[in-house]
Amino acid sequence: MSSLQPVRGTHDLMFDDMRRHRLVEATAFEVASRYGYGEIATPVFEFTEVFTRTLGDTSDIVTKEMYTFETKGGERITLRPEGTAGVARAFISGGLAQQVPLKFFYRGPMFRHERPQKGRQRQFHQIGAELLGVPGPQADVEVIALAAHILKELKVAGTITLQLNSLGDAESRAAYRDVLVKFLSARRDKLSAESQERLERNPLRVLDSKDPADKAAIEGAPKYSDHLNQTSQDFFKAVQDGLSALGISFVLNPALVRGLDYYSHTAFEFVTDALGAQGTVLAGGRYDGLVKDMGGPPTPGIGWAAGIERLSMLLPEIAPAKRPLAVIPVGATEEKVAELLANELRQAGFTVDLGYGGNMGKRMKRANKVAAVVALILGEDEVKGNVVTVRDLDSGNQATVARDALVNHLAAYL
Repeated sequence: MSSLQPVRGTHDLMFDDMRRHRLVEATAFEVASRYGYGEIATPVFEFTEVFTRTLGDTSDIVTKEMYTFETKGGERITLRPEGTAGVARAFISGGLAQQVPLKFFYRGPMFRHERPQKGRQRQFHQIGAELLGVPGPQADVEVIALAAHILKELKVAGTITLQLNSLGDAESRAAYRDVLVKFLSARRDKLSAESQERLERNPLRVLDSKDPADKAAIEGAPKYSDHLNQTSQDFFKAVQDGLSALGISFVLNPALVRGLDYYSHTAFEFVTDALGAQGTVLAGGRYDGLVKDMGGPPTPGIGWAAGIERLSMLLPEIAPAKRPLAVIPVGATEEKVAELLANELRQAGFTVDLGYGGNMGKRMKRANKVAAVVALILGEDEVKGNVVTVRDLDSGNQATVARDALVNHLAAYL
């Protein structure tokens, strides 16, 4: 027995887990296609600067969680910890600014070095959507509606709540930052060492802290919503009105913030209490300054990402795998005919199981093991008569069917 095991924080996907994973991906892609989102696949690794520029030098992802290494050529490369940065980089390097608005859907593995726990792995998988080039609130409404639609199609929406907040425009953000710094500076000695550092470089991130001391220190902090200018208030109202018009319910969460300066206006999360501490299943927001910060032309954008593993855990019972037809040669002399018959049926669109040896008894046991719906029995008489004995394994009924009529006879099992 080999002692080799998966690397900590990774997991193998197979059988029902893989089917759930594919169901999330396929459903999300199909719904996104209805909204006009085309699929994009960016490399799983990028130059490290792609992420340090977009995630911020002080973020936990950059300082603690990124898998970064130096190539043989001396280049600094990072396994992608999230998808938006790669999409923005592709937008810039592909010279796509003249093609906006652009809608992208993506899916694939991400990598973060953090403590593995339920619903959180070091290699995990996400679906995501990005809408670039639309500055108005209708983009925010559409992107959130797409997310809500996917959750509905997956039949998990009933356990999930949409939380919404506004970060306002640059002017509102600067005004709030000033009053927040003043508030936190008066409580500096009560903050954790990490938040004291954030206070200097990125004070909004103190509001994200999970440290109990920080949570106590920020109680009574000024509300972001009290410092939105009229433009930002109007934008946020338009988003809320748009969601309400579509019948999408939400709750306002003033503590929902994004620390980096390129974020603006709408921030949102879909959360559940069905997964313990890992309550956020989908999160996103508007990032009008991101592309410019990365060296591209000023381009508004909004998007979201969702963890496939977490969504898979919320799925109700999924439909069982398609039951195969079992082709069963009675003896060795019928093997070749059985192989030809299996190939014909597969070409006709059927799922077919063909055992690799054993007598008829063993092959029938295998047919039951793979939950075959029908056994197609080929003995000497069947081969001579160019017929097949078709046995329904649920009812036990069987019939003799001519080979040239077999596909039509089996159509009910497709």
